[in-house]
Amino acid sequence: MKPRSAFLAKALLALRGLRFRLVVAFALVAMVSALSTGALAFREARTGVLQQSQDAVIKEFRSSVDTLAQSVAPEPDQAALQQLVDQVARSSQSQGWRVLATYGGRRASSTPRDTFPELTPALLHAVGTQPAAVFQRVNSGGRPVLVVGLPVTYRTGDGSYFPLSGLALYLVVPQSTEQAYVRAMITAIEHATLSALCVAVLLALLAASGVLRPVRALRRATRRMAEGHLDIRLAVNGSDELADLSRSFNETAAALERSVTELRRLEAQARRFVADVSHELRTPLAAMSAVTDVLDDEAPHLDRVTADAVRLISEETVRLTTLVNDLMEISRFDAGAAELNLDEIDMAECVQRTLASRGWLDRVETDLPPPGALRARVDPRRLDVVVANLVGNALRHGAPPVLVSVGAAGGRGRGAWAVIEVADSGPGITEADMPHIFERFYKADTTRTRSESSGLGLAITAENVALHGGLIRARNRPGGGSVFTVEFPLRHHGESGAGRRADPGGRS
Repeated sequence: MKPRSAFLAKALLALRGLRFRLVVAFALVAMVSALSTGALAFREARTGVLQQSQDAVIKEFRSSVDTLAQSVAPEPDQAALQQLVDQVARSSQSQGWRVLATYGGRRASSTPRDTFPELTPALLHAVGTQPAAVFQRVNSGGRPVLVVGLPVTYRTGDGSYFPLSGLALYLVVPQSTEQAYVRAMITAIEHATLSALCVAVLLALLAASGVLRPVRALRRATRRMAEGHLDIRLAVNGSDELADLSRSFNETAAALERSVTELRRLEAQARRFVADVSHELRTPLAAMSAVTDVLDDEAPHLDRVTADAVRLISEETVRLTTLVNDLMEISRFDAGAAELNLDEIDMAECVQRTLASRGWLDRVETDLPPPGALRARVDPRRLDVVVANLVGNALRHGAPPVLVSVGAAGGRGRGAWAVIEVADSGPGITEADMPHIFERFYKADTTRTRSESSGLGLAITAENVALHGGLIRARNRPGGGSVFTVEFPLRHHGESGAGRRADPGGRS
């Protein structure tokens, strides 16, 4: 079903594409033009063919009647009528003439027992009331025929004509030849329309290729720009709308490149500034820390106000030292100077040591594998930072119980991974905060402007995990609380890490 669905999706996309619309437009224009021209040509040709055939038949019929009817008495009997009909029928140079003569109640036809069903009452009435020839084109048995009615008049001695004599002759001529001509014209018009349609589709494809060439170039350039290649430019040819579009793209790309270059320059300056300031602060902070250590030892012997002030200075010095150390760590990541010192260690033992060194063993529940069951090549110092930051974050912003579990996952195809999970039972992470929790200086609770957290802990954690080639993600538990999952690849000896990005809600 999936290949079929993909095919249908591609087909629908192609039907909505510019190429398809251009081909359809060209084809419709060509079809309408060909049909309109063909219809006009067919109408004129059909009228000309039928008119020419009709005029020739009437002229020949009139000539025969004028020649032969003069020898017939003004009041012919049945024999004279039959003789006149036979002579008129024999005088025709064409085949298939059927002739009928009427006078009063007498009738004589060139074909015995022919009822002449083609003669309509309207034609009979017109022949009996006017001295001119009357004709009609009718269908008889599914075939077109020409019916001509001609009243006979006699010339007097002075050259004038008597009124209607009552003698009338009728001619029925099949028009099969003319109908064949008409059908041939229809076939020719159909062939011409089909040929015009094929030529129009071919021209449409050629036009679409010319129109879509700069559009495809623009699409490729846009994708390259989205990938970060801001120096991409389009070749501008001509002065049409597509050339204007390419020119606008080039101007936009140039402006964007200048803006991004300036932003990168400012970002680099900011990073250098942070790194320089952090480095310069370390020396005075070391001296301040030494002084606060001495003051902390003397605090029990000081008065209450002075002791409170000493403790406040000591706490703020610790916070400042932590912030400076975090900034220094971030600056090393930005500069690409962070390195891994890999060592094969027992993952459970390392996590246990991290919790013990910070006095968290009685505040944190653990689910660890047996000693020696899970070993991995990681940087012990950076693993300690990762676990300490996640557990500290859970203790500060979550709620007990806090559970730290260590295990293995994966297998063939995906590879083996060491998995560390830190779960708490707090309120969890809001949907609005979830995409940003690994960003620098981001705090989910904006009211905590003065807390022990610098807003860099999770960012440093993500950088350390990425340095190992691992991944980190966060999610909320259905029953409440948040879960941070870290996965480190289980490498063989001699393998090194590769950078990966953090993923707040899933795989990175």
